[in-house]
Amino acid sequence: MSLTHDLAHLAAQNRSALPEDLRTVMEQARLNLTRSGAFDRSLQPGNPIPSFVLPNAIGKLVDIQSLLNKGAVVISFYRGRWCPYCSLELLALQQALPEIQACGASLVAISPQTPDHSLETAEAHTLKFEVLSDVGNQVARKFGLVFSVPESVRPIYEKFGIDLQAANGTETFELPLPATYIVKASGTIAHAFVNSDYTQRLDPKDIVKVLKRLQSRPLSLRFKGGEKPALQAYCSPSSSTIT
Repeated sequence: MSLTHDLAHLAAQNRSALPEDLRTVMEQARLNLTRSGAFDRSLQPGNPIPSFVLPNAIGKLVDIQSLLNKGAVVISFYRGRWCPYCSLELLALQQALPEIQACGASLVAISPQTPDHSLETAEAHTLKFEVLSDVGNQVARKFGLVFSVPESVRPIYEKFGIDLQAANGTETFELPLPATYIVKASGTIAHAFVNSDYTQRLDPKDIVKVLKRLQSRPLSLRFKGGEKPALQAYCSPSSSTIT
């Protein structure tokens, strides 16, 4: 099964379980967010990412530049542990982590949760990659991803026991749009997935495809009279040749 399949199955289950009046409110909020042009404000392929330093689940500061110095970085912005779609995504990313690392890339997940809540997330899903806390959505804002949960939806969140202010340590109702960025070592975005529909995420298998494509660009060796392509790069010794 793929993440895309699992997300669709969960969305169908939730739609059937949610009372029609609440479902209508949620759907209208999603449509309004789409029409707001939130996607148009987000960073896109070709843009450089902003520099940032964020604490991980145990409070250690992680500098994105230190990760880029080692190679490509996959950055996943998620809403929080309380979101079941985010949980599915994080689990799928963990399963794909060996393939991502085999392509010479690092993986980080970023949410507006406090470090304590990020630690709970990492421990609950046995995550082996960095889970960073962007309290106040400062970094997500630089990526153009931040929106405010509309007042019509807030009572629905409360009904299901979702306390955004407690989870995020702020007095706002701001969240990032779910997004995944694949960033080249140069700091330039190679691939961007941003969606106003929180049930949609970039499947890890597609992340790996992009990373392999980045790896497949011919290396060059300088010869007399110019440069000639060397052998194609591999993602790992056990992977097939990238074409």
